[in-house]
Amino acid sequence: MITIEMMPPLMFGGLILAMLIGFPVAFTLAALGLSFGFLAIHLGFFGFSFLQAIPERIYGSVLANELLLAIPFFTFMGAILERCGLAEDMLDSMGQLFGPVRGGLGYSVIIVGFILGAITGTVAAQVIAMALISMPVMIRYGYNVRYITGVLAASGTITQLVPPSLVLIVLADQLGKSVGDMYLGAWGPSILQIALFAGYTFVLSIVKPGHVPAVPKEARTLKGWALWRKCLLGIIPSAVLIFVVLGTMMMGLATPTEAGAMGAVGAIVLAVIHHKEFSSAGHKVLLAGVAAAGVGTIIGIFFTPNLPFKIAFAIAYLAVAWVCLEVIRIPDLRLLVKQGYETTMRITCMVTFILIGSTCFSIVFLGCNGGVWLEHMLTSLPGGVWGFLIFINLFIFFVAFFLDFFEIAFIIVPMIAPTALKLLTPVVGADAALIWFGIMLCVNMQTSFLHPPFGFALFYLRGVAPREVKSSDIYWGAVPWIGLQAIMVAVVIAFPITVTGLLDAPTKVDLEKIKIEIPEIELPPPVIDFGQPKN
Repeated sequence: MITIEMMPPLMFGGLILAMLIGFPVAFTLAALGLSFGFLAIHLGFFGFSFLQAIPERIYGSVLANELLLAIPFFTFMGAILERCGLAEDMLDSMGQLFGPVRGGLGYSVIIVGFILGAITGTVAAQVIAMALISMPVMIRYGYNVRYITGVLAASGTITQLVPPSLVLIVLADQLGKSVGDMYLGAWGPSILQIALFAGYTFVLSIVKPGHVPAVPKEARTLKGWALWRKCLLGIIPSAVLIFVVLGTMMMGLATPTEAGAMGAVGAIVLAVIHHKEFSSAGHKVLLAGVAAAGVGTIIGIFFTPNLPFKIAFAIAYLAVAWVCLEVIRIPDLRLLVKQGYETTMRITCMVTFILIGSTCFSIVFLGCNGGVWLEHMLTSLPGGVWGFLIFINLFIFFVAFFLDFFEIAFIIVPMIAPTALKLLTPVVGADAALIWFGIMLCVNMQTSFLHPPFGFALFYLRGVAPREVKSSDIYWGAVPWIGLQAIMVAVVIAFPITVTGLLDAPTKVDLEKIKIEIPEIELPPPVIDFGQPKN
């Protein structure tokens, strides 16, 4: 006889078994949830009316969730930027800028990976684009093959952590926290990770200088202002787009969905201005729009917004619309936008179906006291809070061998979030507990793209690498970088300030010292009406 205490482990075991078989995750979740739901009804654990919560939750938490509207916008932005030529220009200019230094091409890949991660948010395209551009050059100048494959794969996974990552948006939704707070919490680990990658390259250039040689002088074709101009032309538009997307959100000027919409339009503008067929009239209109936006910003900061302020930004908006219309005239850009739409539709549909399936599973799991079972199991681990964090991170690390990020975020994270909140609140406070936990998991899940045998970044590299690059070189090249990411996880666990440092400090209120004082109000003397005297 199956008891209600046996249901949660049976559901969890069935989920793992079905995933190992390879059945699509979204349908596996829905099928398991409904199957165990009907079994629970048959065994009398809850009534049939309990399942009415499934369509209500799907509508309220998935289909009517305004935060999830940001996903197609950010996906479209990344799909446009990954193919528009921005990566090629930045890698070429950065490679020549850092070329005289040992490991210079490695530094350029790391920095460009960070910048592209902040404006694209997609790992696949980033790894492929940087590998196609940088790998032949690094091989030509004598870089160690394992270093090449490792730095390209690791730099591509930076996009998982750098805002405005889709990972952070999904985690914010699943943990019930604001996207802005998740982005603020991610900046510290993002910068530390870049420093760690660059530090490893620097140490390698000292210990084994032959693995990361400098670029020969004759190969550096750009010098002086021409080189700096090319670098700035790649960095400044990217920085503007990053501010439009992230700055407006963090200053409270835009919601994540509105910021994503602006990012999608900004991606089209960047794709147009980087195309060789961008017209001279479009250049002039773009310059006029930039000047008008600058004037409008100055008026808005130092003066009261008035009619000139509105006119300035009206001109800027018209300039953006004019530049976007260039897409119609240029066939390559029309195809680019079409491909962006197709990619966005595929990813958005995948996310939606996984969310629907996970909702079916989680409601039945909680109805069978799965939350209580999981909390009891996790809180009874030896070591208290630190034992819990070490166990969860090891669990996520090994689960990521087989599951994609979305599957981990939609299935596992909602189950362990209540326990994480309960255990981590005494360490960093209730407001920051889940932010710290989410960023920690995000850093951990970067390794899912790197570790053999199922690291997708390694598959992408294998698909575009020359024949002389062996698969063993790709796998062994990833090992040191997995170690660096494991160090980052340990740093985030040991030093929560790396995540919470930019968050607003919680207001501490001593309930014993609260006094409510009500001022005395003088009321007019009452007027008593005894009515007319009776005769």
